[in-house]
Amino acid sequence: MCGRFTLNQPATVLAQVFGVQLVADLVPQYNIAPTQMVATVLHNPHSDQREFQYLRWGLIPSWAKDPGMGAKLINARAETVAEKPAFRSAFKHQRCLVLADGFYEWQRQQGKKQPFYFRLQDGQPFGFAGLWSKWRSPAQEEIVSCTILTTAANELLQPIHDRMPVIIAPQDYNLWLDTQVQTPEALQQLLLPYAAEVMRAYPVSTLVNNSQHNSPECIIPLSEKNSLQIS
Repeated sequence: MCGRFTLNQPATVLAQVFGVQLVADLVPQYNIAPTQMVATVLHNPHSDQREFQYLRWGLIPSWAKDPGMGAKLINARAETVAEKPAFRSAFKHQRCLVLADGFYEWQRQQGKKQPFYFRLQDGQPFGFAGLWSKWRSPAQEEIVSCTILTTAANELLQPIHDRMPVIIAPQDYNLWLDTQVQTPEALQQLLLPYAAEVMRAYPVSTLVNNSQHNSPECIIPLSEKNSLQIS
């Protein structure tokens, strides 16, 4: 699964990488958690342009009776997303990129859970495969929310966790965001484990276990953090 991730890139970098004209000023985030607002990129079919938008993490289907359902739908399995009632419509019509530059997974070690941080070797931001939905309450309150797709872990993640978030390769952004593409066959080819050789992983402090901790200390390699404390 994907339950925590980071995004601490300048707006100018994100605009260039994801091909959007305007990116809102972003506060660096080192421990993004479910139900928080997350940075996304969607395709606007009217302007035929990519657009930056904040969405609430945890997809609330349009037919949900209350928004609490979103907390249970932070992830969607790539293998079943085309059939699940909560996701199948969004998979056809409402796909997005959830912007990130790293994510966390936990490994059980001697009865405890050790967090590991995963990012690209070059430190560049990337886009998770996401779906979005618009929900309205009886009082016409509107919430636009999203979920992150997951797939089988690659070789780097396998010792830590059996699942990983789907990372869309830059050359596939157009296909993933194209609302005219609706066949599962055309999309499933994008939902594979990302290449392990272009990623890096290392253990980090258990500070990240508490979503209230949101500082650069969350992503410092554990070996470096220990050496800093000793010195």
